[in-house]
Amino acid sequence: MSGKILAIFIVVSALLFGAGVYYFQVFYYYTKVADDAGEVFLTPLDGGAPEHIPYSEFEGIDATSSPIRFRACFSTPETPASLDTRYERYEGAEPRNAPFWFGCFDAEEIGLLIETGEAHVYTAERNVEYGIDRVIAVTTDGRGYIWEEINDCGDKAYDGTPLGEDCPRASSPRAPRNPFHLSANTPGPPSAPAPGLDAAPLARYPPCEPSFGETMPDLLIELFSEEIPARMQTRAAGDLKKLVTDGLVESGLTYAGAAGFSTPRRLTLTVQGLLAASPATREERRGPRVDAPEKAIEGFLRGAGVSREQCEEREDKKGTVLYAIIEKPGRPAAEIVAEVLETTIRNFPWPKSMRWGAGSLRWVRPLHRITCLLTDEAGAEIVPLEIDGIVAGKTTEGHRFMGDGPFEVSSFEDYEARLKRSKVVLSAEERAETIWHDATNRAFASGLEVVEDRGLLAEVAGLVEWPVVLMGEIGAEFLSLPPEVLQTSMKEHQKFFSVKNPATKRIERFVTVANVETPDHGATILAGNNKVLSARLSDAKFFWENDLRVAKQQGLEAWTEKLGNVTFHHKLGSQRARIERIAALAREIAPAVGADPALAEQAARVAKADLSTEMVYEFPELQGLMGRYYAEAAGLPAEVANACEEHYSPLGPSDEVPSEPVSIAVALADKLDTLTGFWAIDEKPTGSKDPYALRRAALGVIRLVLANELRLPLDRYADAQILRHKRHLNGEASEADLAALDALVDEIADHGVFGSAFHALLDKLSGKDPAAEGSLFRTVAGLVPDLSTDLLAFFHDRLKVHLREEGLRHDVIDACLAMPGADDIRLLVARAEALSAFLGTDDGENLVQGFKRANNILTQAEEKDGVEYSFGAEAKFAESDEEKALFDALDAADGKIVPAMKDENFATAMGAMAGLRGPIDAFFDAVQVNAENPVVRRNRLNLLSRIRTICLQVADLTKLEG
Repeated sequence: MSGKILAIFIVVSALLFGAGVYYFQVFYYYTKVADDAGEVFLTPLDGGAPEHIPYSEFEGIDATSSPIRFRACFSTPETPASLDTRYERYEGAEPRNAPFWFGCFDAEEIGLLIETGEAHVYTAERNVEYGIDRVIAVTTDGRGYIWEEINDCGDKAYDGTPLGEDCPRASSPRAPRNPFHLSANTPGPPSAPAPGLDAAPLARYPPCEPSFGETMPDLLIELFSEEIPARMQTRAAGDLKKLVTDGLVESGLTYAGAAGFSTPRRLTLTVQGLLAASPATREERRGPRVDAPEKAIEGFLRGAGVSREQCEEREDKKGTVLYAIIEKPGRPAAEIVAEVLETTIRNFPWPKSMRWGAGSLRWVRPLHRITCLLTDEAGAEIVPLEIDGIVAGKTTEGHRFMGDGPFEVSSFEDYEARLKRSKVVLSAEERAETIWHDATNRAFASGLEVVEDRGLLAEVAGLVEWPVVLMGEIGAEFLSLPPEVLQTSMKEHQKFFSVKNPATKRIERFVTVANVETPDHGATILAGNNKVLSARLSDAKFFWENDLRVAKQQGLEAWTEKLGNVTFHHKLGSQRARIERIAALAREIAPAVGADPALAEQAARVAKADLSTEMVYEFPELQGLMGRYYAEAAGLPAEVANACEEHYSPLGPSDEVPSEPVSIAVALADKLDTLTGFWAIDEKPTGSKDPYALRRAALGVIRLVLANELRLPLDRYADAQILRHKRHLNGEASEADLAALDALVDEIADHGVFGSAFHALLDKLSGKDPAAEGSLFRTVAGLVPDLSTDLLAFFHDRLKVHLREEGLRHDVIDACLAMPGADDIRLLVARAEALSAFLGTDDGENLVQGFKRANNILTQAEEKDGVEYSFGAEAKFAESDEEKALFDALDAADGKIVPAMKDENFATAMGAMAGLRGPIDAFFDAVQVNAENPVVRRNRLNLLSRIRTICLQVADLTKLEG
């Protein structure tokens, strides 16, 4: 009480200076609350960080202080059912966004309870008498929380004394503060104070514990089995976390946090802050009217799982209606966890699983043990669970060889620490960090570098529970092998990291990761690994030397001929036939990309030769790279050798794009042949299915064009290649028909446009069989334009995705696609980028609105009048200055836009178009288009037509949104 007396004394002292009457009364009010409710915190807000002052340390305030925030922690016998009759609910409360309001409350728990509907927040009560706002939160199991805040002076003090003029009253009434960050669209507080929970009843509320989060149990699950394949572990840990936590939440158990872990022999899940029991629920379900047919009522009762006696009859506008009252009691966490975990284990989504013994359980490898504990302040509780004879317990074990056998655990922290003492690192990330740290340190000590391979690092971290890094040497007889061969062989067969000499770039050593510490510090392990590695590298050396001999003595054509026996696709023929098509197309593309046509054709003919080599047969991932080595060994030009390696690129959105002209020509020809071939046989991607990676091929063409700023008419090359495919598909046709198709391909090369080429050849063939109606020539020629147009639309879809990732709006792309030259991707993107930049300015956005207004008026008038207003407006009929100014502005803009568009200078064209914004705005502000004089009206509509025509030269602005 001494603190209270001191505080009262200080506040009374403030009264001597003519201020503080109101705050004294408020302090008196909080003194009473503290006596009744227990601990109280006062928080002065002076613009800095909130300072929580315990009541016993309170030293008084004066009338000029900032408002004081107050909080109390106490239980209440009130329930949502009783409060619903007197208070308004706030459905949008977010207390976790206001942590400074929680001095003695667990903000995380209350926030979760409110979000899951297990606690309700009631309207902030504006107590006009005392100038206090109040918010009440009550859980369904009877825990109550009250927050209060002074906002300004009330009408009288707590003891009923009217306040004097010295009260620092706000200049105007204000709404209650919003301590819960209540949603703006929720109903506001009542205009009059709500009855009920005021200061007097606080005396009957016993104090509650300062925090409820401390009593919430934590969950530990371990599924211990034989070795799990490394490639499955990370996903399995994530699946375990998702399946269990989703199941818990669906059953009413919320939690504060969760984490999944994996090692070769275990999947582990820890869940923190789990509710000790699910809340009891009460649901009201509206049914049919009481006089409804008996079968309808029976169906409703059966669906709700209740009897007629458990229903209430209520009146509404449709009559007397049945309401089912469905009450479900809460369930303990252990019961729910057991149910969820069994479901998870029995339905776990392993890519591959197995059964063992006589049981029905399927797991990736035999499951030996289940650890499942709920831990709180009282200790650890084993969750009762049995699956196929495996009974859950609290026992686990450490390392297979270095561990001390089974041991019991009591919590996740104890579990993780005991595992580490038993030579098991639970975290895959920690194991990976240890491997990389030790490997790089060992290499650095020898003046070498570890070749980074994040995929291999993740895989190796999944192969060991206690990583022990060892470094060995590669035999001198293997150091002459290409570094990629050494790296691939060691990675694929042995899971070794390559260690290179930074000076020579040669792979000279390897790093392996053991799963056990040995007395000889790994010497025996390294000796065994060296023996196996030597055998593997001896094979690689044999392949390399054989392939080199063929390349030098016979050339790459020896391998190309063998590809005649390798089927690319049963409809599209062999790889050899495909190479012929690619070579022909590469020769056509070469001039457009600045490549020598002969070199491009030569490169295309040998680019896939390495598919027949022994090295690529053993290591398919080395295709292309080995082609370069063998082309160099055969003495082919450097451009050809580089094209052998680079023509597969780019393989993905982040892959490097070739920049050498010959490589570009072959890469484009390769991808276009693939796309046109599958279009010719009507095997296009559907939905999410794309077995031939055609989307990737289309994106590769787009990236090749854009990265190298190429101007390519894709229609022309697509038409020619589709014809080549159709010729192959109709190989049994007459020689005359096949010769006509070959001639059409040549005509396309000369004319560049399919239609012109077709008609030119048709004239030459006039009177001959191939030109007759129904001939193969006419049938194929009728299909090609549609197939080519459809393929171009596919390119445009891929381009939209690519440009959206670059930040361009889809409607901007659509506006440019509608313009001529849409098969020229570089031109299309340049137009889209210029339009996007233009729309980013005020003039651009406003001009588009003016254009749309003009277009709408014109379109409506044309529909109404049944005529097209496009015959030119005449300035002599202009009546106002604004109308005359628009004529002049359109003439000036047209004079700039037309030559700019001819030069493909889109920025200049759109800059000229931006100059129309002011005259168009002024015209619409001052002029009525639909004038009474028909001549003036027609002239103004023709003027709007001219606005539309000029603006549509740049892009189809009608496609823009907004």
